[in-house]
Parts: sequence; structure tokens; C-alpha cells
Amino acid sequence: MSYHNPYTPPRKSATFDDYTLAEIRRAAATGIYDIRGAGTKRKVPHFDDLLFLGASISRYPLEGYREKCDTSVVLGSRFAKKPIILKTPITIAGMSFGALSGPAKEALGRGATIAGTSTTTGDGGMTDEERGHSQTLVYQYLPSRYGMNPKDLRRADAIEVVVGQGAKPGGGGMLLGQKISDRVANMRNLPKGIDQRSACRHPDWTGPDDLEIKILELREITDWEKPIYVKVGGARPYYDTALAVKAGADVVVLDGMQGGTAATQDVFIENVGMPILACIRPAVQALQDLGMHRKVQLIVSGGIRSGADVAKALALGADAVAIGTAALVAIGDNDPKWEEEYQKLGSTAGAYDDWHEGKDPAGITTQDPELMKRVDPVAAGRRLANYLKVMTLEAQTIARACGKNHLHNLEPEDLVALTIEASAMAQVPLAGTSWIPGKGF
Repeated sequence: MSYHNPYTPPRKSATFDDYTLAEIRRAAATGIYDIRGAGTKRKVPHFDDLLFLGASISRYPLEGYREKCDTSVVLGSRFAKKPIILKTPITIAGMSFGALSGPAKEALGRGATIAGTSTTTGDGGMTDEERGHSQTLVYQYLPSRYGMNPKDLRRADAIEVVVGQGAKPGGGGMLLGQKISDRVANMRNLPKGIDQRSACRHPDWTGPDDLEIKILELREITDWEKPIYVKVGGARPYYDTALAVKAGADVVVLDGMQGGTAATQDVFIENVGMPILACIRPAVQALQDLGMHRKVQLIVSGGIRSGADVAKALALGADAVAIGTAALVAIGDNDPKWEEEYQKLGSTAGAYDDWHEGKDPAGITTQDPELMKRVDPVAAGRRLANYLKVMTLEAQTIARACGKNHLHNLEPEDLVALTIEASAMAQVPLAGTSWIPGKGF
């Protein structure tokens, strides 16, 4: 005879929580996996788990009103005749026309130009809006080669060879048919309205030796003027960074699993790759072992939200960061003013990740002509520029408090960790101790 205790409420499983149960039922009903945009939603160790040690007696802070703290960065000084010089180390990550609307791409270019930084094309080729409004534009060279042509390679200010992406290292891209308009189809040489799935690897190389040949080809096409970046997802950062350097890269871009994507399998986003916090120190170690730290620049991305995140990434050894999701929010995506329309789509402003469906009420991740009209590229560009300005000032404030006259003078010694996991990943001491897990006492 069973007995139910009226004082104890029903207890749900932590393993089979409501979301997991709903996903099992959805998979059983449809027979297809879930596709979505954005980055991982699971909680992983991140920059929030690190704190700075401000100056006091043992360190001398800088006076913000009288003493300068430089924020500039030079990218691509290893081989390129024309390295990129930016006013801020915060760049705009690659997001394609197709995934984003034309007005959104224009807004990114306008905002980056006002702030004195670069934007990046993403998959799908170079649009006139973005090139026309971007003072510094990085052209992504992806496995798909959509829209790739020598003319646009020469029109770019740098070239980023994409090997992997943080949300899906080892996986290709997706662009569903509803976002393949006449213009997108023409740029990508695809049939209109048909789902597109990009290759997961480049068609003309199988390893780092072939990557070296490809980099040389790109240098010949651009007369050795343009910096060549190599972008990898956060999986094996030490070896991938070392091989990119040996292949001749001027800049390595390292993307952690918090980085977003236009569309891929949810199971991929949540279970493949590593947090950016776990990737930076191995990559920096590879550069140091090769004698190339600060000679080959390191850009990190994946969940960068504030000037504090920027300062922490640079303190761990990066030269610059890239933002994607945060930039979209700055220009108007996920805005609560569209909440009623987000709810009609079965979502909410803060959780909207069905970017691949092309129904974004904000007009940013869509090719719908009516929705796109909601984006004012001039106003949105100003908002992005404001956001970049605030992030830069926040990073400066922290650097001054640590006694640094350049953001690049921040170092691991300026940091402590709040958790054992963050301490091990960032390789900085657990707060209140001199202990780094795995390093001994």
C-alpha cells in the first residue's frame, strides 16, 4: 500500500526537466532535430567569474582626468603592407548578408566607422551598403565561397579565412529558403527559396600545409597589402593557434561556444566546443611558445558584452575582441518594444532565437521587405557607436584602476577567479589564495 505525503510537493527530475521532456516530445512528433540561431544558453564559466585587483598601495592607479590610457590596436603587422589601425580593440564579428538584412549590415558599418573600428562581411559576399559605410571592412573567406571574387578581396581591408566558428566548430552553416531572396540568391549563386547548407571544411585543402598555400594565394591576389586572419572555433586552441601561425596568419581569431550563429542544430550549439574563458590562455601560450605573442595578434569572441569583458580578455593575453550578438542588440534586435510580435511567433524578446526563419519583428535577421523598413541604418549605427564608446570607456576605467596606461598592459596578475572552474580555465589564482588548480600551491 502506497502512501503519499501531503506535506511534500511533487519532485521533478533535474535530468529530465521540463525543457528536456518537451524536446523529447517534439523530436518524437516531428522526427527532425531542432534548428535555431544565437549561441549556447547553458551556463558556463565566463568573464563574470573573474575580478580585477585594483591598485592601492602596492600598485599605483592612474588619474582618469589627467593621465591617458591608450586603447588603440594594430592588426596584421606581421606580413601585410597595410596593417589595420583601430581606435578601439572592439571589432564587429562576421555576420552575413542573408542572415542579416541589408539595412542591418549598413548600420553595423556606420557604427563601426564612427567608433573607429572594423566590421566583417560574414558568409555570402560583400554588399555595397557595408563596403560603402565601413571605413575598415574585413572580408570573410569561408568554405562555401559564396560571393567570393578577386575584386572584393582587393576591395577589403583584411581577409579572414574562416576554418571554424564557436557555435559550431566542425560544422557548416545553414540558411533556410525563406531568407534566400532574389538578391541573396544572386550573390550566392543559389536557387531562390531553397534551403542552403554550407560545407564544414574548405574544398581545396585537407590540412595546415594546404592552408599555408591558400594564404599565399590570397596574398598574391591582394599584392601582400591585406592582413590575413585565420578564424577557428574554440576546440583545440593551442594547436589550432600554433598551426595558423605556422601557416602564415597575421591574426588569429578565436571564437568560443557563447558566440552566436544564424542557424544550426541546437544539439551542436549546446554540446560542441568550449567556453571562450577556457580558450584564451592556451592560445596565448601557443603564441608565446612560438615567440609570436603581440606579433601575431589574437582576437577573441563569444559572449563579449561589456567593457569589463573586454578588459578581462585583454588581461588574459588577447589583443582585441569581436562582438556579434551584442552588436545586434545595440542596433535594435530583441527590443522589448516588439514583444507582442515576438509572442505571436511563440517566443519573447529576450529569448528570440528563430533568426533562421526570417520573421524577426525588429527587421534585422530577415529578408522581408516590410520588416526591413523598421531598421533606420543611421539611427541604428549611432546606437552601435554609442555602445562601442561605452565599452571602450569601461575598459579604460578598469585599466586605469589597475595602473595601466594602455589596455594591452593589463595582465593575468591583475585578475583573480571566484570559482575553481574559472581559476583553472583562466589560469589565475582563486580569490584569496595563491592557488591555481592544476598548478599546485
